[in-house]
Amino acid sequence: MHPTQTQEPPPASYRELFVNAVRFWEFWRLLYNLLLGMVVAIWVIATWPHFRPAMRLQSLLLLVILALIANLCYCAAYLVDVPMQQSPFRAGWRGQRWALWLVGTLFAIVLANYWIVDEIYPFVG
Repeated sequence: MHPTQTQEPPPASYRELFVNAVRFWEFWRLLYNLLLGMVVAIWVIATWPHFRPAMRLQSLLLLVILALIANLCYCAAYLVDVPMQQSPFRAGWRGQRWALWLVGTLFAIVLANYWIVDEIYPFVG
């Protein structure tokens, strides 16, 4: 091998790529859920008199369903991450996938705020 040539890393197995993706994404899922939970808590605390009548068991069930949907959407990152790890851009991608997490989390925060303002807030009380 010539000294100026770079050696390409050996291809990884699908299992290895998936395990790597799980290690990255599941660690950051905790912060994702914490941030979305804070959005909801801030809305409820900041507008407490308005949300007070909504504090019922049925509302808790809806909140759990919405949290499950948010986590299902979080799983979409795997649809981007695993193929990118199989591409020639694997080394660079692993160092930059935090940007996908950041964009996805910001989108989820915007969507949660929209949902609260447009779909939930007008009908409470």
